[in-house]
Amino acid sequence: MKATVNWQNNMTFIGKSASGFPVQMDAESSYGGTDSGVRPMEMIVLGLAGCTAMDMISILRKKRQDVTQFEVKMDALRSPEYPKVITSAVITYIVVGKNIDEAAVLRSIELTATKYCPAQIMLEQAFPMDLQYEIYEDEGDGGKRLTYQGVWQDLLPE
Repeated sequence: MKATVNWQNNMTFIGKSASGFPVQMDAESSYGGTDSGVRPMEMIVLGLAGCTAMDMISILRKKRQDVTQFEVKMDALRSPEYPKVITSAVITYIVVGKNIDEAAVLRSIELTATKYCPAQIMLEQAFPMDLQYEIYEDEGDGGKRLTYQGVWQDLLPE
């Protein structure tokens, strides 16, 4: 995997990876930027959220779950001191659909967290992650009703 980051001006950079899509990165004005792009640390959080989201929806589809909406929310905490690394994160999987099976969601979380998502598996070595889920019944016309929620626990022996 290769990537290139080219300086534009001030603290603005354009990054491209092998897929060729440009990503503009910048810093806030107090750090010399113009606040015109995503922050590099935000890219790490977005990459983690995107990786686990893609795995989750793929697994849920293979399990024939009738998912009508799906969202991954991330709340990553950072150290107040430099180098301001991520110290912990909460990942919440929000699944909306028809007759979603809680066991299928739990198994999907397990598979993405322990087998398929390289970003999650790599970054869990750097900071702890709490994996939460909310399952809603899609009642049509934009309505939804919470049916299950909880925290996934890795019950594998260490």
